[in-house]
Amino acid sequence: MKKYSGMALFILVALQLIAGCSGDNENARSMEQIYREDGVPVKVDIISHRPYAVESRYNAVLTGIRESNASAMIGDKVDKIYFTVGAHVNKDDVIISFPTNNPAAQYYQSKVAFEHAQTTFSRMENLYKSGGISLQEFENTRTQYRVAKANWDAVQQSVLVRAPISGTITSINVQESDNVHPGDALFTISQTEKLKTRLWLTENERRDIHPGDRAEALWNDATIQGSVTQVDLSLNSQNQAFGATVEFDNPGNSVISGVNAEITIFSDTKTDACIVERKNVIQKGDSYYVFTVKNQHAVLKPIVIGNDFGLDLEVASGLSEGDSLITEGQLMLEDGDLINIITGAE
Repeated sequence: MKKYSGMALFILVALQLIAGCSGDNENARSMEQIYREDGVPVKVDIISHRPYAVESRYNAVLTGIRESNASAMIGDKVDKIYFTVGAHVNKDDVIISFPTNNPAAQYYQSKVAFEHAQTTFSRMENLYKSGGISLQEFENTRTQYRVAKANWDAVQQSVLVRAPISGTITSINVQESDNVHPGDALFTISQTEKLKTRLWLTENERRDIHPGDRAEALWNDATIQGSVTQVDLSLNSQNQAFGATVEFDNPGNSVISGVNAEITIFSDTKTDACIVERKNVIQKGDSYYVFTVKNQHAVLKPIVIGNDFGLDLEVASGLSEGDSLITEGQLMLEDGDLINIITGAE
């Protein structure tokens, strides 16, 4: 039994070696002949133009289209806060007040001085109109009145802190009874029916992005639409980049001011772009080529590259819609080779 088993194994190995050697000789002998007679096996795609848009993504903070901060002009204790965060206020509404008896403010002194100057000016104006005083005396009185009024306005502004613009209060940095110092930030008011952001672009990105390009901002589940409104022409030395401003409509205030959102800019949108995969393009020096099909032969065609989309490239010229582009087997080809187009599943 072992004898027959050993003989069978010997015969099987011998047959495999003979078959292997025979196959190798046949391949070595006939491969070039097969390619020459039947063609190099390749796969092709038909070129068709399609819409394409360059998408550039950034993360940036969104703020109100207009935003203004108010700071303390005097050092004192916060007396009263009249609104809360989220409230809509009108320009010149009093938001925060400080005590009027602060010696540094000189509230009552300025008030009395203004009222006295106002009364004197009114009396002197009537005298001037009736010819009772000279123009010089009238102008001196008017100047004193204007100085007193400016002082009174400044004192009121330091004690009664008003909204610098109409909008929504997006932050209040103090509480009642807090002690503050001159220059401390008190609150922020934003106009949030539209939002804006500032992006920093590389030189290549600046070349692709233009005012008017469509943009989207995504925050949580909210997406708002906008556009690029400005692209700087000069490099910012601090950021070593080109600044760009993007504005968004914010219906219903679905996105709040101050959040970090994902910004997408759609630039160079085309309705009939010729896009090919980078792997199908052959680069020789500064020139680019692809293999196409003509009369069952490979044709090495020069092309001009447009936009670079990473894995994809735009062909600006050199390919036409309907051309047969060789997508597999091109590494075995030379210009003019006979080809055999393979179809169906691999």
